[in-house]
Amino acid sequence: MLIHNATVLTFDEQLSVLADGAVRVTGDTIDAVGPSAELCLRFADDEQWNAQGLVLMPGQICAHTHFYGAFARGLYVPGPPAKDFPEILQRLWWRLDKALDLGGVRSSAEVCLVDAIRNGCTTLIDHHASQRAIDGSLDVIAGAIEASGLRAVLCYEVSDRDGVEAARAGVRENVRFMKQLNRLGAPKGNASTPKRIAATFGLHASMTLSDETLEACVAEANRFHIHVAEHPADEYDSLQRSGKRVVERLHDFGVTGPATIMAHCIHIDAWEMALLRETGTFVTHQPRSNMNNAVGAAAIDPMLRGGMKVCLGNDGFSNDMFAEMKAADLLQKVTHGDPRALGADKVLQMAVVNNRALASLFFDKPVGVVAPGAYADLVLLDYYPTTPLTAGNLPWHILFGMSGGHVHSTICHGRVLMKNRVLRTMDEAAISAQSREVARQTWARYWDMF
Repeated sequence: MLIHNATVLTFDEQLSVLADGAVRVTGDTIDAVGPSAELCLRFADDEQWNAQGLVLMPGQICAHTHFYGAFARGLYVPGPPAKDFPEILQRLWWRLDKALDLGGVRSSAEVCLVDAIRNGCTTLIDHHASQRAIDGSLDVIAGAIEASGLRAVLCYEVSDRDGVEAARAGVRENVRFMKQLNRLGAPKGNASTPKRIAATFGLHASMTLSDETLEACVAEANRFHIHVAEHPADEYDSLQRSGKRVVERLHDFGVTGPATIMAHCIHIDAWEMALLRETGTFVTHQPRSNMNNAVGAAAIDPMLRGGMKVCLGNDGFSNDMFAEMKAADLLQKVTHGDPRALGADKVLQMAVVNNRALASLFFDKPVGVVAPGAYADLVLLDYYPTTPLTAGNLPWHILFGMSGGHVHSTICHGRVLMKNRVLRTMDEAAISAQSREVARQTWARYWDMF
């Protein structure tokens, strides 16, 4: 397939912009990138897709999300509003995840995957919990991903919050699923798990993990996905347990490292930042969630300045990563009272460069770039700028011009998942109808816990 007559944004190191560019896709991979006239002549026998001036760019990557949280939208939480994040966890999230059965796990994942396709987010790193439906839950999510055509990394969040048996079940689910994918994080897959699905080992947070459980997890894996210092309670708990701050405690157990993802890291101090930098640990930032939970703003500028690998996720908010990029920039500006804070170029460092580096841990070809040899994960946008679009000002067009609403077509692994806003792999109407019924059942179980 040859997509031509497009404004191609390669997102390579030069942020190249091809005004009348073309991209050739062979199987699941980008085969050639160049001027339309040249590639149309070279590949005249290919299936032709005239983009008619649409913007073509890599599919977005989300570094940290929660498919299981879809049914929180519109959910009534009994009683007065939660006063802080620990109460939000106890009254909303830890009850909702216990209300899910495997049908709810599948349905909530499908809702999020439809949203991802519509917003051009083709790679998602999920962190799952369903404490009364643990066994087989990752297979259920993988089945939804396989049907959608998207790319994802999965794990189950191990936690002691519901007792020893639930923690052991979480460990088993991670280990079982990783073995099913042949080896930890391997993109090889088997008959039921394509190369689009990979695995890591999930942990909830230091404050819900005993020393014994951490030891059991580290005995099984060498890469992890965990929440860190999202609220000061995590730090206070770690100090009380161990006399160490969260990152130090996790590091001593062997949880840090160049293949580990630590989400949030809002309340870490300078020494913890230094430890994360030294170990090459990935950090993910979720600004919309942080604002919603009133947990503060991570020190993103110092982290990036220090060379930390800070990525961008959404924590289960909508999969419009354009909106997440905007929020990241605005949160830093209002937090510091300084319009110079962060900036569009640094936002792209997180959302494009660092997210791409994180995804490279799990997949055998590059994603997040339009270049020969990369996976054909592409989106087309009907964005027609009113000012010139160049490599120099591209970051500001991304933040102040583009949005998920501009996504016209989505391609992942060389397969067209949506064209001209019509989904091809998922029946959105049927999924929505099913989700409303499943949500009602889930909510009933949730309310019974009060």
